[in-house]
Amino acid sequence: MNELWKAAGAAAWGAASLGGLQPFLGPDTAQAIAALCPNAAAVLVAAFPYYAGDAPGNLSLYCRGEDYHRVLLRRLTPVCEALAKKHPGHTFVPGADNSPVPELAAAELAGVGRRGRHGLRIVPPYGSYVFLGTILTDLPLASTGPGSGTLCPPDCRACQKACPTGALGEDGCDVDRCLSHLSQQKGELDPATAEQLRRSPTVWGCDLCQRACPHNRAAAQTNLPEFREELLCSLTLDDLAGLSNKAFRRQYAQRAFSWRGIAPLRRNLALKEPDLSD
Repeated sequence: MNELWKAAGAAAWGAASLGGLQPFLGPDTAQAIAALCPNAAAVLVAAFPYYAGDAPGNLSLYCRGEDYHRVLLRRLTPVCEALAKKHPGHTFVPGADNSPVPELAAAELAGVGRRGRHGLRIVPPYGSYVFLGTILTDLPLASTGPGSGTLCPPDCRACQKACPTGALGEDGCDVDRCLSHLSQQKGELDPATAEQLRRSPTVWGCDLCQRACPHNRAAAQTNLPEFREELLCSLTLDDLAGLSNKAFRRQYAQRAFSWRGIAPLRRNLALKEPDLSD
């Protein structure tokens, strides 16, 4: 198993019993899991590093390389195939942020990394700059975690202090207040949110809590080429000029920011360059 994950490019991996995840599964989630994998018994969880340096730019670090959904599914698929060959009759279903599996809870139970106050998993030496991929299976597996607590020192509140919207509390992140989430919303923004985005260094996503985290100050860079090569660090209104939504999705199909379409990015860029928004 270790060799499989190493070949896939994972920095850490583990298993979580589905029984241990029951407190995190509502009726709809449980039904969705059963539809994907009847008689699901466990979740394999792996962390894939994506940090490729901190070049200037207005796009969040996570979306500068190839779309991580595509990358993780491509890297998880051979693992699923190898496991299916080793365990005939069992099902292995890959997922990358598009699965009903509660990834953070599964990572905790699997012992993949340690919990940070920013709500993300910290996986030394990569810090919290990791994506989580999952494999849902009906193969019974014991949980390999959890890790003991958090790596955050008791007196460190760096991420909380850096968060411009107050989204971070002792219980993690309030997603509805997270600036990364707000930057991806469609439609008109309320004045307070618009001002927060105008002042943000990014027009898509937000890295402020991660940049403030001591575990990320000397984060190791990824060796995965999809997240190191052909980086796109910034966008301007000129880059989007004349593009229909369809053309935008086609041009930036391999980027994680393309899923919402062109409108949120145009809006966010216009907030920073109002003279160019007419």
